[in-house]
Amino acid sequence: MSEQSAVKVPVWFWILVVVCLIWNALGVMAYFAQVSTTPEMLAAMPAAERQLFESNPAWATAAFALAVFGGALGCLALLFRQGWALWLLVLSLLGVLVQMAHAFFISKSYEVYGPGAVVMPVMVIVVAVVLVWLARMARCRHWIS
Repeated sequence: MSEQSAVKVPVWFWILVVVCLIWNALGVMAYFAQVSTTPEMLAAMPAAERQLFESNPAWATAAFALAVFGGALGCLALLFRQGWALWLLVLSLLGVLVQMAHAFFISKSYEVYGPGAVVMPVMVIVVAVVLVWLARMARCRHWIS
């Protein structure tokens, strides 16, 4: 019996990982919604939102993809107790930080969406940080290898 399989993982860990997997799956859906926006959907947007959407650079979209796919795959790796989950979640966090840096400091999206639009990006950053912390803790406690 390997050391990893002999270590009992607490139930709260599994619950938290499943919740975070669902969170990241919603992010993947948001990514696909963004990249599959049609000209008709763009035309229906208010002018300021349309301009913001159309000015989004490819590297910001790539950071979005890295954030959500890295997070989802990292959560799956945690569920399968794989040590490389940590690196996927670190990449996801980097994607989140690049994406949010663009949103807040370059495109200034809060000027279009208002101060209430800051809540979700802050939650995204917090979840990404918590996932990296969780994976590091799981590795230290030999819950993942």
